[in-house]
Amino acid sequence: MKVKKSNHTNYPFERFASIRRYTNFDFFNKDPSWILYISDINGQFNLWRQRSYLSPEGEPYASYQLTNFIDYSIRNVFSSPVDNGAIFFADHYGTENFQIYSIDDIFHSWPQSITNNANVRHEWGSECFSPNGKFIVYGSNESNPSDMLVYVRNMESTSEDKFCITEREGWYTPGYWSPNNRMLNCTQLVTLTDYTIWILDVESRKMEKIALGNVDKSRFITGPWLPDGKGFYIISDLNREFAGLAFYDIDKSKFEWIHTPQRDIELIDISPDGKNLLWTENVDGYSNLFTKNIQNGEVREVTDLSRKGVIEDLKLSNDGKKIGLMIDTPTSPTNIYVIDFDNYEKAKSNAITHSLLGNISADVLIEPKLIKYKSLDGLEISAFLYMPENNNKGNKRTNNSPTSKFGAILSIHGGPTAQERPYYDYSGLYQYLSHNGLVIIAPNFRGSTGYGKSFEKKIYHDWGGNELKDLEYAIKWLLSQDWIDPNRIGVFGGSFGGFATLNCITRLPQYNWKVAVDIVGPSNLITFAKSVPEHWKRFMAELVGNTETEVDFLKERSPITYISNVNPNVKLLVIQGANDPRVAKEESDQIVGKLKENGISVEYMVFEDEGHGFTKYSNSLKALKASAEFLVKELS
Repeated sequence: MKVKKSNHTNYPFERFASIRRYTNFDFFNKDPSWILYISDINGQFNLWRQRSYLSPEGEPYASYQLTNFIDYSIRNVFSSPVDNGAIFFADHYGTENFQIYSIDDIFHSWPQSITNNANVRHEWGSECFSPNGKFIVYGSNESNPSDMLVYVRNMESTSEDKFCITEREGWYTPGYWSPNNRMLNCTQLVTLTDYTIWILDVESRKMEKIALGNVDKSRFITGPWLPDGKGFYIISDLNREFAGLAFYDIDKSKFEWIHTPQRDIELIDISPDGKNLLWTENVDGYSNLFTKNIQNGEVREVTDLSRKGVIEDLKLSNDGKKIGLMIDTPTSPTNIYVIDFDNYEKAKSNAITHSLLGNISADVLIEPKLIKYKSLDGLEISAFLYMPENNNKGNKRTNNSPTSKFGAILSIHGGPTAQERPYYDYSGLYQYLSHNGLVIIAPNFRGSTGYGKSFEKKIYHDWGGNELKDLEYAIKWLLSQDWIDPNRIGVFGGSFGGFATLNCITRLPQYNWKVAVDIVGPSNLITFAKSVPEHWKRFMAELVGNTETEVDFLKERSPITYISNVNPNVKLLVIQGANDPRVAKEESDQIVGKLKENGISVEYMVFEDEGHGFTKYSNSLKALKASAEFLVKELS
């Protein structure tokens, strides 16, 4: 029987969302022809090993599953530098109270838990194992829920042999081990924009604060050490708008800039011999990749990989011969690439994973356009615009009928100190909406990262303030286009984007929103700030407001205060994880209850086995399919 070919104009959401998610990887240090990675290939984030290039025996990219978690999600993995072992971190049902597991041999053994306290959070740093494999380092709030302290554990001890090396109040994040296994660099988050660098001596268990003189509040991300142990690299915005690359010399106690572009440096790695440095730069949300020969100073851009999408992770193999990258683009979910250090031209053909499974024709998937518009005070805002096919003629078919104008969706990113970037986002949601004749505008409103720290700080203590005007001016920009239908406007967002979505329909009702989707968004800033994780609470007054002295201010900025303003014809979908540690379920319960009391149509989806987002593929598909079809139904 001859099967009729499917018409690509009828692709269902499941086809766009038929993806594998890859979230983290590490080269297997003992044999870099293997990599470890985390993926939901079997429906849940588990650990896998796979050939990263052909083995000496000619074995191709064979993959093997190493764990079989169902209710736990693996979040990060580290390969041992001396044997076949690995350490990974996992949490239960999205609680973010990560526990630590070890695998003695990734070829023959099964994982065992190192920690087992569901009420304690264990966090990873830049590295885990010491170079000799004897110790691991991690952060934990086990001594006090309000503090994240640095712990070192002896993996060669037969009994539990661990100690805290930062025995004082605060939030500390371990960085990199020194080559002699004795020291660690470490950062302390003092305020949201003020970091301190520490050097931790594992033998003496002493802390040394790095003094940089009279400087403004600055961020520091500690980088790898030189092989001789004389110093380490740092990514910082010290006295600058953007994060540059610097080096700290231990003997001279000297901080020296290496590279200071007018954009943020994001990722960095160094070859084991110390001869080559790699880094990425954020250019309008896209990633540029650079290498530098430290001996002769030559800098090269890896043009085949720059500005294609976002480089989410960067690692050099232990032998210095391979570059590992995780890259997400608007037309492809994250894939892992492994390329020869000196053979960049083959980068395009060396994706060792295949994340998009829907067999979607390339001409269906679209690239966004970067636009800029002015907000209320003249501030320039960048946004990604996703346009349906044939938009210049206005003849995209929707529900089999031609239309001359498009419905549109304002998509609001989370954070708020994050950035809308050219991802294959929300399991292909943008692609599906555009495929169904809808326009998406996704702005980087004030408070977004990537545009300098002054731009980011504009949202501190101003949630629901001028960033709401930036979103309003995005809608004004859309409505100024003659191809937009003003009667078919919707809004979508998750986390802070959910909060802003609720603010749009409650505080900007004049735009006649037809539909809104809120995923894990705060609705009441007072209850939100009181219910965040304990180690976050010290920063809530700076970021959002003081729940004791600024009650009226927080009420004035909360969507729940303005329920009576909501257009009675708006349709709302609210999605929440029952175990969300960042935005408690009460936030969605409150707004849903109030809206229903006022006769507003609300569909409420609660996932009992999720937290702040979706770890299980089945849940992600269910939630995002509901969102996608809800938006298309109401706006087409």
